[in-house]
Amino acid sequence: MARMPQEVSGPDRNLIVRSLPEESASGFRELLTPVTLRFGDVLYDALDEQRYVFFPTEGVVSMLYLMENGSSAEIALVGRDGMVGLASALGAGHSTNRAMVQVAGFAYRAPAKAVHRLMASEPTRNILLRYSQVVMTQMSQTAVCNRHHTVVQQLCRWLLQSLDLVDGSEIQMTQQLMAEMLGVRREGVSLVASGLRADGLIDYTRGTVRVLDRGAMEARVCECYAVVVRETRRLLPPSKRRARAEA
Repeated sequence: MARMPQEVSGPDRNLIVRSLPEESASGFRELLTPVTLRFGDVLYDALDEQRYVFFPTEGVVSMLYLMENGSSAEIALVGRDGMVGLASALGAGHSTNRAMVQVAGFAYRAPAKAVHRLMASEPTRNILLRYSQVVMTQMSQTAVCNRHHTVVQQLCRWLLQSLDLVDGSEIQMTQQLMAEMLGVRREGVSLVASGLRADGLIDYTRGTVRVLDRGAMEARVCECYAVVVRETRRLLPPSKRRARAEA
């Protein structure tokens, strides 16, 4: 991963970083290193020692579970509202999933041990524990969605969650990758995407998916999307420090 160009937004664009209390944030920022996230980058693999924690400011990282036969399914998404490497931040050292860049962008990384030391501060510990609950909510709703809801609802949920983490209405993603993320057959995704396109909700060409009618997509999505949005807003509201800075 290359260093990030100077013109890209600073670490406060990440919700976790900007929510840190002043006593933790000032010294912590000195440990942050800007990096470029390229599509397909694997930030860590299952059971790897997680030496760094990443705080995305642009782009999206997928948390994937890989089966022994090589198939995979997405269990959570991380963007500018979160962090990659939660297990190491909490002191576990590694996790059972893979972290792979789904939408290219930028992030700041910090040594995992340094992030873990921040847990000594109760306000910081509370932020990371709240974020843990956000991730668990994503994982649980993804499991429920994959078990009980249609591929149309799953795809709408996935597209809306991805768009919430990027600027604009486009995502660079092929149908094959969408199928891998959802853990379904490519033919199923192709059929559903064609239906959404025919109804004027999306368009796609050359690996780019563009949402044309978000309102109509929100009308078709299952309740899983709203649950994740509601819990994220409840558990990780905009920080007072950020609100003062923008006042």
